[in-house]
Amino acid sequence: MTDENKPQPTGSARPAGKRQVAGVSTTSSDSYAAKRARDSVAVSGDDKKDSGFVSRAGSFLPEVVQEMRKVIWPTAKQMVVYTVIVLIFLILLTALVSGVDFLAGLGVEKALTAN
Repeated sequence: MTDENKPQPTGSARPAGKRQVAGVSTTSSDSYAAKRARDSVAVSGDDKKDSGFVSRAGSFLPEVVQEMRKVIWPTAKQMVVYTVIVLIFLILLTALVSGVDFLAGLGVEKALTAN
């Protein structure tokens, strides 16, 4: 594919489901550069340790909100399906562990009672 045939990103980058839209980045390098600059200022100012910590602590909640907006939440139907799959898996795994425990107990009992 040549450069002129690639789709051009429009608007802000948003998640498009399970797969990434070609040519669109979910995070920009500008946001990384801004965060790096903010962190380097906080680290370089040793005499202002408290203000660095306070500013980073104050920016924590807005960053959490920003990241939570990027989350693709499952629908109610998907949650029911995922829950059923997990419960079936737990039942099968419990049966497997119980079976191995029972057989190991029989083996130990046989080994101890054999003369």
